[in-house]
Amino acid sequence: MRISQPYLLFLGDVTDPLSAKTARGIVQWRPEACLGQLRLTADTVSLGLSEMTLQQAKQQGAKTLVIGTANAGGVIPRNWLDTLISAANMGFDIASGMHQRLSEIPELTELANLGITHLFDVRHYNERLCVGTGKKRQGMRLLTVGTDCSVGKMFSALAIEQSLNSRGINARFKATGQTGILIDGQGISVDAVVADFISGAVEQISPDFDTHQWDIIEGQGSLFNPSFAGVSLGLLHGAQPDALVLCHEVGRQHIRNLPHAQLPTLEQTIQANLLAARVTNANVQFVGICLNTSSLIESEAKQLCVKWGKELGLPVTDPVRFGVETITDKLTV
Repeated sequence: MRISQPYLLFLGDVTDPLSAKTARGIVQWRPEACLGQLRLTADTVSLGLSEMTLQQAKQQGAKTLVIGTANAGGVIPRNWLDTLISAANMGFDIASGMHQRLSEIPELTELANLGITHLFDVRHYNERLCVGTGKKRQGMRLLTVGTDCSVGKMFSALAIEQSLNSRGINARFKATGQTGILIDGQGISVDAVVADFISGAVEQISPDFDTHQWDIIEGQGSLFNPSFAGVSLGLLHGAQPDALVLCHEVGRQHIRNLPHAQLPTLEQTIQANLLAARVTNANVQFVGICLNTSSLIESEAKQLCVKWGKELGLPVTDPVRFGVETITDKLTV
């Protein structure tokens, strides 16, 4: 899946800032790919980008209209259809992270069949994949893993990519989820892949390479999450990582949405991920820990990072508050 840039970010008529987190992620991590925003009402959430009509964006070179919002149920509202169909008629490609497929809209499917537009339903993947082999591949790879889902694996991966590139070390983010795909313009949403092909999909995302130094692969789920552990295991095997970074939210009381499921300790998570990752890379090692410390004041967060760093013998940081340079230090040795 390769989505053409630059983007015109479509925000519809959403007024809840959280509903626009996908678009905000694109602006934060790939600002050069964001030409402007299109809002249907003055009350719609703004990203601070230039306001553009479809015609203005087309004239300035926008390639893809990206639906940058999410809503309950992931259904595309009917009052958005005129804008989407108009964009497709003008030759825009359209990308969406909604559960409802763009290809379920007859007018868009007809235009796509005529070659006037390309539709990217990034939550879905229908192309052919091979099963994983575990065969050694050229290049260095880092994978983010977690004590649970939604603990900052994508953010940490992007922060590490950015930090390495700022040092002149060529690193490339590899997306495995819908938001990451929209940020980077390519990838495979592995939670949409049939279980037998997850490791093969990750091998396809990060094949042999000698054109750069690191692939930074976005992790998903957790080996300790009863709902998503299968995806996490497939990622570990397919990524064949040389380096692992553990992500954790301080203060979380249990596995997300499962009050009966206990969170693992950091030590348990490290041991389990090393054991699983060694199936395809016997030399894998942890190089750091990224914490979400938003429940703490900054001074407490600093103290906790120092304390856990000493106890675990690894760099520990909050990538939002303190950056990831202590981790990338270990990747540049």
